[in-house]
Amino acid sequence: MAVARTPRAAWIEAGLRALSAGGPDAVRVESLAQALGVSKGGFYWHFGDRAALLTEMLDAWESEVTAEVIRRTESGGGDARTRLRRLFGTAVEGLVTDVTTDLAIRDWARRDEAVAERLRRTDTTRMDYLRSLFLEAGAGADEAEARSMIAFSVWIGDHLIRADHGPHSRARVLQLAFQQLMR
Repeated sequence: MAVARTPRAAWIEAGLRALSAGGPDAVRVESLAQALGVSKGGFYWHFGDRAALLTEMLDAWESEVTAEVIRRTESGGGDARTRLRRLFGTAVEGLVTDVTTDLAIRDWARRDEAVAERLRRTDTTRMDYLRSLFLEAGAGADEAEARSMIAFSVWIGDHLIRADHGPHSRARVLQLAFQQLMR
């Protein structure tokens, strides 16, 4: 009889959830195994050690927030403005990525230079993509740079700001902000 193994991806997902909830110190083999309802022996089938898991977690996060977001945005086709609207729409709907992971990685990067370098590379890829869309939509170089920075800042900052918006929902305020960027 074959032994069922917990898939590698399940360990990575559990690790990312733990990271989001408690930072890198919360990513412990024992607690992940408990969360998955398995023994920790299965962990070592997939990963040599905790450091290998942390690296693969960063790989998975980076792929999700760069290559996967770009793939989803590009898959519907259309001109640059259409793709920007699609990207902003998925950001408003919360479909781009779980920003709590993003924020946890940003916090981790403050204390770990290798993570900071990974974050720098990932943010650069995101900014490059935004910039390319704004340029393709007809913005000049300076305007494209500013709009890219504002768009990215709105997405990250939305999760740090706890203000009331009067008669507007948070989603509506984000829609309005992204509409302003499309002018």
